[in-house]
Amino acid sequence: MDRFDAMQAFARVVETGSFTKAAETLHMSKTSVTQLVQQLEARLRVRLLNRTTRKVNVTAEGAAYYERVLRVLADVDDAETSLSGASTSPRGRLRVDVPSPLATLILVPALPAFHARYPDIQLDLGVSDRRVDIIGENVDCVVRGGELTDQSLMARHVGDLQLGVYAAPSYLKRAGTPLHPKELEDTHHRTVGFHWARSGKAFPYAMHRDGEAIKVHGRYVVAVDDGNALLAAGLAGVGVLWLPHYMARAHVIRGDLVPLFKSWRLDVMPLYLAFPPNRHVSAKLRVFIDWIVELMAQHAPLAERR
Repeated sequence: MDRFDAMQAFARVVETGSFTKAAETLHMSKTSVTQLVQQLEARLRVRLLNRTTRKVNVTAEGAAYYERVLRVLADVDDAETSLSGASTSPRGRLRVDVPSPLATLILVPALPAFHARYPDIQLDLGVSDRRVDIIGENVDCVVRGGELTDQSLMARHVGDLQLGVYAAPSYLKRAGTPLHPKELEDTHHRTVGFHWARSGKAFPYAMHRDGEAIKVHGRYVVAVDDGNALLAAGLAGVGVLWLPHYMARAHVIRGDLVPLFKSWRLDVMPLYLAFPPNRHVSAKLRVFIDWIVELMAQHAPLAERR
């Protein structure tokens, strides 16, 4: 038995709660993972996990051992990093998931500069607005807009997205230009809704002007769960939509979108980078986090809290 492999297998089973999921993330067979954990338990002469047909739970002894294993795995990673010279030039595979518009308009165009600085980091970039199981899918980190609801994750507030309200000229020609946000609740106006992956619901937008504060739902004709689809629907004239400024800027300049309610202020959308708890922050993840913070300072700087 390779004790290092066995400790890795045990830790991943604890994190995913499943031998099957652990095997998938480790690119091993379920049988191999099961045997490694069984051999580890035999060597330690203690039961680390309680198995049932439906789930796997860590025992009290297993939980204590898991905390020790994490430190060992982190120390091994640090040792390999220092010996390989990766402390100054981080290397390895990094699995990241980001929203599709953020990837298309900000992250991907900036990647040449990132890879010029860190040529030995291999990025596996998931581009979606879906909810990602960070531990179960073995993802190193995710970047997401909106308040985080999963309090078990470690998170860093990396930026604030400024929002605006926009419509295509074709929509305004057909429905007229609304002068007050509440007009979007009228029967002749339509919006494009956005369904958040974590809840499957569309939330109202808070808007403020001269002491007046309202929340607007709008009467949507279609709701989507992807940022690029949201933008496409707005450009097609389906309805009025709320967008981060970075998504709308180029289309406003070209005249494809018209800003509405310019005297109104919208609450910013916080942008977070989240990663698994109790997971060692490797050198490659650390420099990626720093790069995201640097990038968002240019495109979505943190707003002053009122």
